[in-house]
Amino acid sequence: MTRRTLNAIVLAAASLVGVAAFLYPFFVPQPANSVHGALSHSGDAPFLFIILMVFCLGAVLTNLSSGQINSKIIAVLGILTAVNAVLRAVPGPAGFAAVFFLPILAGYCYGATFGFLLGALSLLVSALMGAGVGPWLPFQMFATGWIGMASAWLPDLRRWPRLEVTMLTVWGLGWGFAFGAMMNLWFWPFVFDPTQTAIYWQPGLGAIETLKRYAAFYVITSLWWDVGRAAGNALLLLLFGAPILRLLRRFRARFQFQVQSLIV
Repeated sequence: MTRRTLNAIVLAAASLVGVAAFLYPFFVPQPANSVHGALSHSGDAPFLFIILMVFCLGAVLTNLSSGQINSKIIAVLGILTAVNAVLRAVPGPAGFAAVFFLPILAGYCYGATFGFLLGALSLLVSALMGAGVGPWLPFQMFATGWIGMASAWLPDLRRWPRLEVTMLTVWGLGWGFAFGAMMNLWFWPFVFDPTQTAIYWQPGLGAIETLKRYAAFYVITSLWWDVGRAAGNALLLLLFGAPILRLLRRFRARFQFQVQSLIV
C-alpha cells in the first residue's frame, strides 16, 4: 500500500465517520416529543472530537512521511489556520462568516488534505478563541473540512483567470447554503414541536417524508440566515479570490510540494 493510498484512506475514513455522526440519529430511536436540541450529541461529541483529531494527525503524518508536504507547508497551514480563525470573528449581516473562503481557496490550490485540515482546525481554534465550544463543534469541523476537501476536486482553470474566479464564486455561493443545511442535521432529529409536526422528524417516517419535512424546516428556519453566508462567500471570493490564489501559488512554488487534488 502506497502512502498516497494510505492518506486517501485516512480522509475517506474521517469522512465516513462524519457522515455517520450526522445521520445515525435517524436510525436510532429517539424519545418522542423531545426538546433538547442544545444538548444533542452531548454524550458522543467528545468521542467524535477525539476521533476527528486522530484522523487529522494521521493525515499530517502520512503526508509528511510521503513527502507530499514538508515542515514549511505545515507552518503555512498553521498560519492560515490562525488567520482563518480570526476571520471568523469578522462581523456581518445574518449568517455572514468570513471563515469559509480560505478553505475553499486553499483546498482548490493545495489539495484535499490541506483543505480539510485548514477547515477543521480553524474552526477548532476559533471556538477556543471565543466562538464557543459545545457538542456542535466537531460537526462544524467536519462540515468546514469537507468544504476545503471538496474544493480540491474542482477543475484547474488557472489559464482562464476570470472563469476560475467565477467558478469559485459560484462554488462558495452553493456551499453557503450547503453548510447550513448540513449543520441543521446535528440537532434536527432531536427536537420536536407537537404544534408544528410538518417540519420535524419522528421515528418511523419514510425517507421521502423525512426529506419533505426537512426541506420545510430549512426554508422556514434557516434559508434567510444562509443567504447572508452564501452572499458573503461569493463576495469575498469575487473580490479577493484572484490575489489570494496568486499568493498561495507563490508559496507552493517556493516550497516545492506536490498537490494530489483528486483525493489527497
